[in-house]
Amino acid sequence: MNNAELIVQILKRAGTTYGFGIPSGNVLPLMDAMRLHDLPFVLTAHEGSAGFAADVMGRMTDAPGLGIATLGPGATNLATGVGNAWLDRSPMIAITCNLNTDQLGRRIQMYIDHHQLFAPITKATLALREGSVAETVIEAVAIAMSEPRGPVHLDLPEDVALAPATESIPEIPVLGRISPADAAAIDAGHEILSAAKRPIALIGSSAMRMANPDLLRSFVQHHGIPFATTTMAKGMIDEDHPLSIGCIERGKRQMQRAFLRKSDLIVGLGYDTIEVEYEAWIGDTPLLQVDIEKADVAPSVQVKGEVTGDLDDALSAFVGAEQCQNDWTDAEIESHRTAFQAALRPNEENFSPHEAIDVVRDMLPVDGILTFDVGAHTHQIASQWTSHAPRTFHITNGWSSMGFGLPSAIAAKLARPDLPVVCVLGDGCFQMTCGEMATAKRLGICLPVVVLDDRWLGLIRVKQERRQLPIYGTALQEEEYRDPPEHYFGVPAVGARNMETLRAELGKALRSDGPTVIEAIVDANHYSETVFD
Repeated sequence: MNNAELIVQILKRAGTTYGFGIPSGNVLPLMDAMRLHDLPFVLTAHEGSAGFAADVMGRMTDAPGLGIATLGPGATNLATGVGNAWLDRSPMIAITCNLNTDQLGRRIQMYIDHHQLFAPITKATLALREGSVAETVIEAVAIAMSEPRGPVHLDLPEDVALAPATESIPEIPVLGRISPADAAAIDAGHEILSAAKRPIALIGSSAMRMANPDLLRSFVQHHGIPFATTTMAKGMIDEDHPLSIGCIERGKRQMQRAFLRKSDLIVGLGYDTIEVEYEAWIGDTPLLQVDIEKADVAPSVQVKGEVTGDLDDALSAFVGAEQCQNDWTDAEIESHRTAFQAALRPNEENFSPHEAIDVVRDMLPVDGILTFDVGAHTHQIASQWTSHAPRTFHITNGWSSMGFGLPSAIAAKLARPDLPVVCVLGDGCFQMTCGEMATAKRLGICLPVVVLDDRWLGLIRVKQERRQLPIYGTALQEEEYRDPPEHYFGVPAVGARNMETLRAELGKALRSDGPTVIEAIVDANHYSETVFD
């Protein structure tokens, strides 16, 4: 057994199921070890996509995702996906396969200092050396999986990978959860909640990593508190719940802000400000923060109480405490939710994005998985889409990089081949990552990809309009629409110019044994009304 095989076997014991990347000569020893020990290597079209896929695999499997790249440009490309895992707090191991140890630091083709590159966007960057490979990989796994989770970079020189292993395969240590919150802080938080007449719970991305997310529903039901979510936390409680008021800080955000400011207490449940800072919307409403970390707020935010520690433990205590009463009525909550959803769907003469999104939601079962990309459609989907379960709604909101949607869909389908997965993205994002359609075809996965084609970088065009700037540099296509080509890289491609056609083509795509591109030709004029209003 060589060290590359040792690394692979440790990662398999840690729960890693796939590795994503692009090979070079330096990567071949690790790839061969993956072949020998049945850890599938997925060849992506770009290393950035490999990083995005590894991120979502980590979210889906509760184990480290694996991204692999060669030195130099491979590493810099991979860094985009690693940064995504860093800000969105997904467990990942990022391995760069490097020159031989005696060549490191020299002015040799492609060489850069990988540790300086990855240090700002990882929890740790570690060098693999003969004699300490096993302990370094174990350390990396422990760091990646500890809260707050995130990526760890490992730099693997080729001679180290090929050298005979001198260490045995260690057991993976069982990681304990973070310390429970102080009992006095929980009691004080309960008193604050009891005194509030119109509290609203706001669920954030830290809650995505709870051991028992059902505690969130138990909390709001026990105390009768309406709840909203950030973009990434959608589905942590079924949004069909009568206490749900939807997603904040996306489409029609001003409506949500107005409702939140009717509250006399915001209860942040796992609220991570990487998605949106409190001061953007909370006004002078007091805050009770319940999270794994202390609240990151500007001085203007009135923090009335903090319960800092293990979220499962804290919410269990709140659920077991005396029921709190408030003045909210079911009719008031329902009225707002209905008005909010109606405002997201203005009447349009032409086929609109919100109509396309409704078709996809209608066609997917409640446990179906949606991934999507970054742009104007992000705001529409986040507010409009009804999520029913955890880990069925994947987006990047901390890093917010274009190019996330398609590789994340591939990873989600590999992680849950038993569930239907659909990717929705804009035409700009599709142009950035369309090569990954070849990846999906190679893998033989059923993956409908709905491209909302409006010929523009829609979000940037809206920003230009709102800042009264000339519309410049954001057009993706000048000519009139034509039917799409018959295929992209051998993947069938079809067009849809109305809801009926999209419904029919999506139905066929969901029954297919491979990927399908559906180009939905939409008129996105309403984005200027829904994205920032």
